[in-house]
Amino acid sequence: MTGEPVTVVPSSGSQAVRSWEILQVAFGLVARSTTWNISWGNRVTSILHALSARHVSVRIYGLAAVALGLVGLAWGDFAVLWQPEPNDVPERTALAYAVAVAVLLAGLAIQWQRAAGPGALALTVLYSLGVILLDVPRVIAQPSVFVTWYGVAETLALVAGGLVVYAYRAPLEPATAERLSKIGRLMFGLCLIVFGLAHLFYLAHTAELVPAWLPPGQTFWAYATAAGHFAAGIAILSGIYARTAAMLLTAMFVVFGILVHAPTIFIDPHTHFNWAENAINFALIGSAWVIAASIPAVGKSKR
Repeated sequence: MTGEPVTVVPSSGSQAVRSWEILQVAFGLVARSTTWNISWGNRVTSILHALSARHVSVRIYGLAAVALGLVGLAWGDFAVLWQPEPNDVPERTALAYAVAVAVLLAGLAIQWQRAAGPGALALTVLYSLGVILLDVPRVIAQPSVFVTWYGVAETLALVAGGLVVYAYRAPLEPATAERLSKIGRLMFGLCLIVFGLAHLFYLAHTAELVPAWLPPGQTFWAYATAAGHFAAGIAILSGIYARTAAMLLTAMFVVFGILVHAPTIFIDPHTHFNWAENAINFALIGSAWVIAASIPAVGKSKR
């Protein structure tokens, strides 16, 4: 016979080829899935890095001040942050409007880079005056009442945020800016310890604020949020996982706003306290945000 030889592939060989083709398809699907997961993870990481950027945190801090100012103007009254103010304050309503306007203008100034430094300094001074003139006298008058200490910590947390924003935006030497940022972080970390203690001292009240439908129970979340404050405070003070802790703390404050504070506006929109509490929580979110952004990510420069 003439012609090319014919090679016959045995049936077992056909099965081996078919199995190999199936494995190739399977490996291809796994590779695509892995690539998609990596891509999705990279996107999430990119979003988190973008949200934790300093310029974003500065704007949030400023917008929170705008919210505080608008609430003061709408109600013609001091925010809960500055209450109860002394009864003998002359021209109380006029002063309340003046403070609201000052906070509003400072918050707006922070939205522009050239004016952000003076705006942050103005807020830092305004909040500091609240501590010196209102909160400290209450502590001196009632040192055994823990809520007076909580008032100091709440306002100081906003002072800490303003100090860090000023360090970002003012024309300072890098060493000076970093020193101010560190002072702000330490101050904020101490305030978180006080917040955690307040959750424990007033556990019943804290538990009442938790939505009743949230499992596993209101008391559980009262303890859990206290632990969250302690953990974040210790991390920021020690510098161990400080950035991660500050970011998680910011997220916790956002959840507070969604689950605890925002619903009160829908339930009773005509009460000044509800609007003021939402504005103050927003301000604490802003402070936590700038503190998180001030902590360099691993492998990144501080400035």
